[in-house]
Amino acid sequence: MKEEKKEARKVFNANRQAAHNYHLLERFEAGLVLTGTEVKAIRSGKVNLKESYAAIRNGEAWLLNCHISPYAFGNRENHEPLRSRKLLLHQQELRRLTGKVTERGLTLVPTQMYLKNGRIKLEIALARGKKLYDKRETERRKTADKEARQAVKHRRYT
Repeated sequence: MKEEKKEARKVFNANRQAAHNYHLLERFEAGLVLTGTEVKAIRSGKVNLKESYAAIRNGEAWLLNCHISPYAFGNRENHEPLRSRKLLLHQQELRRLTGKVTERGLTLVPTQMYLKNGRIKLEIALARGKKLYDKRETERRKTADKEARQAVKHRRYT
């Protein structure tokens, strides 16, 4: 049996707001079509996924509104910070995502950008928007769990 070795992922940016605003149903790993200065800027941590989203146009997935700051040591060939970037997914995944996004009113939200085997990858999630009462319920549940853990911890040491 082949051994799977654990690979360390260096996370450049995580979109923590996505879990707060959406129910994340399914996650996919996608590659990105980037220029040289974009790669260098991402590796130096100059990326923001907060207001970005993914869309499917003409059978291709695109990352929109993702801000990658210009590379500090770039020349006149530096990239545009908010340009649309193509996502690399398998054809089967694209078809599946296209069907779910159009039929059920779901959206594609980027959750984190990381380095894997020397390549920059983007994790996108198929998500459904939360209502205000859902967000409040999630907060209440988190608070209750935290208080229960603290009570158990305090009881153990007394």
